[in-house]
Amino acid sequence: MHAITISEPGGPEVLRWTEVPDPVAGPGEVVLRVAAAAVNRADLLQRRGFYPPPAGASEVPGLECSGVVAEVGEGVTGWRIGDEVCALLAGGGYAERVAVPAGQLLPKPSEVDLVTAAGLPEVACTVWSNVVQTGRLTAGETLLVHGGAGGIGTHAIQVGKALGATVAVTAGSAERLTRCAGLGADITLDYRDTEFENEVAADVILDNMGAKYLRRNVTALKRGGRLVVIGMQGGNVGDLDVAALLRKNGTVAATGLRHRPVGEKAAIVAAVVENVWPMIADGRVKPVTHAVLPITRAGDAHRMLETGGVFGKVLLAVTL
Repeated sequence: MHAITISEPGGPEVLRWTEVPDPVAGPGEVVLRVAAAAVNRADLLQRRGFYPPPAGASEVPGLECSGVVAEVGEGVTGWRIGDEVCALLAGGGYAERVAVPAGQLLPKPSEVDLVTAAGLPEVACTVWSNVVQTGRLTAGETLLVHGGAGGIGTHAIQVGKALGATVAVTAGSAERLTRCAGLGADITLDYRDTEFENEVAADVILDNMGAKYLRRNVTALKRGGRLVVIGMQGGNVGDLDVAALLRKNGTVAATGLRHRPVGEKAAIVAAVVENVWPMIADGRVKPVTHAVLPITRAGDAHRMLETGGVFGKVLLAVTL
């Protein structure tokens, strides 16, 4: 089979479409014939040598994909050859085939085509595990989403609204904020010229910036508020005003998906299928796709994310 490999740490030009050994379904795994993979910022970090895959995971980038079950390993039940699915991965998505623990498979929603479904697993699992399971967002509360125009942000807006929350977002242009409002955002804040911490008080904050926003996020929390950090686009070492956090009885949590044990990922996937897939079925949540490129143009897809201006997900299509 063919896959995108990283010849050496560097820019998008180090991504190569090359021949690699076919994966084999081990016990508890299935092999998918990949229809499409989605591009995530973690892939860009991996390409640059800053985010290696977990031990034992594929060196091929790609944290989510869609496809058709081609092989079922020993002990797997509930899945058959020919099933259309999408999957949460520890790596390996930028390929014609990929091996996946069966617990990380999600049935393709009937309302979504197979290629588009590639952009759902990572955002759905990230948002549900952080906003609901860790952040405990409930109806009537306020959710602040940083990076509202990205793949995770566009999904979080819709899930927050479906749960009955007031949703505030930050983004970097009037056009992107208008599109966020179209997805249901109640409060839109341009981070270039707005001090968001003085404009909104949030019960839950979903933050992709890390260090740069740490102190400001604590200021924006309501009493009993929960800050959940999922990224470090603004750096990894910042100042935390512990006194302010104590006065608000606040909580700061930081979580990731890729390095969690398989059992934890399977539990998150099951919760997403139970809770988020019905939101897709009735139209409250829809995937947002910015562009679909052939997988041989993975370098161009990475450049697209690095340049900025992407709204939603960038997908890489594989010919079935």
